[in-house]
Amino acid sequence: MQLIFVSGLSGSGKTVALHMLEDLGYYCIDNIPAGLLQTFVKYSVDADDPAFNKTAVGIDARNLPADISTVPDLFVRLRKLGIEHKIIFLHASEDELLTRYSETRRKHPLSRDGVSLRDALVAERELLEPISNEAHFIIDTTGLSIHELRDMVRLRVAGEAIGKLALQINSFGFKNGVPGDADFVFDVRFLPNPYWDESLRSFTGRDTPVKTFFESQSEVPECISDIIVLLEKWLPYFENNNRSYLTIAIGCTGGQHRSVYVAEKLAEHFQGLFPRVSCRHSAISP
Repeated sequence: MQLIFVSGLSGSGKTVALHMLEDLGYYCIDNIPAGLLQTFVKYSVDADDPAFNKTAVGIDARNLPADISTVPDLFVRLRKLGIEHKIIFLHASEDELLTRYSETRRKHPLSRDGVSLRDALVAERELLEPISNEAHFIIDTTGLSIHELRDMVRLRVAGEAIGKLALQINSFGFKNGVPGDADFVFDVRFLPNPYWDESLRSFTGRDTPVKTFFESQSEVPECISDIIVLLEKWLPYFENNNRSYLTIAIGCTGGQHRSVYVAEKLAEHFQGLFPRVSCRHSAISP
């Protein structure tokens, strides 16, 4: 039996993740009371029904704190029983969640009795912390489209199924914050910055004029080479430890030139070494 628990902050994309798992053939059930989780898991295991061979369960803030606090104990029992399970936790920045709620005009499950939306988000993070602390996969959905989130879930779950390490290489701008789901973070703000050349300012690290600029700076390929050496040394350890997905984040000031170029070069290199490598740029248009 393959059992996946999906949890996360309200508005972070839990429903989208469950729909993706359903498309992958999982029997999905959402918003089951946390106090009934053990009963449901026992039922699905004892039923010996092929329909439950791949099961995904959604858990969210519509639970009592006392019930949420019992969920980590269930994970411990599952490990002792040898029942394979994974936990996916989704979150996003506070500003992103506020924007999403403003656009959808939905009510947050904890914003009752005069509690503001911002205070409800803080309370929700604290409420779900026992689950997020146990998560195998943490996905920061800030800035992600529905399609990008579906792809991330698919890559993580599919990678787990075939036992191969998938690499997600992300560029970002430090002025927007560090991605919350990064396993490695490399700061390349020390590299020469094309931004200060007005003729290059409007381009990105994927455009030929900027590429030509970086290729003329000796420290840029040297930096990329050093990052590759470090990753090639340590990535096999993650793979041998049964990790199926790894996120490598490359950051510069705005996320437009240096981080984009370096991320693209890393993706180009590792595509020849790993079966699934994707590259995403959070600060520029696709």
